Amino acid sequence: MEKLKQRWGIENNWALAAIFIVFAINGSFAAWVAKPITNLLGLSPQTMSPWLYYPLRVSLIFPIYQTTLPLVGWLFGQFKFFWEFEKKFLSRLGLSFLFKKAN
Repeated sequence: MEKLKQRWGIENNWALAAIFIVFAINGSFAAWVAKPITNLLGLSPQTMSPWLYYPLRVSLIFPIYQTTLPLVGWLFGQFKFFWEFEKKFLSRLGLSFLFKKAN
């Protein structure tokens, strides 16, 4: 745990626990939010091939997860960590332009 705290720049165990809790809650929350959206779009494993349905569902969950991660992090007092985490993660995907400031 100490290596992880050092890598992430975390100073105490409470912050580390809060970060783990945020990851867990946000994953469940994103999947929960995606379900009614897939239903609204008429997508289900009963109406289409599961080989198509599940990749579409994951494609829907991913942006929900990325969008809500800093918000859920904020509820646990960890907004700064998750905002930096998001910027680093999205820049690795080639989406760093989302965070560039306009002149």
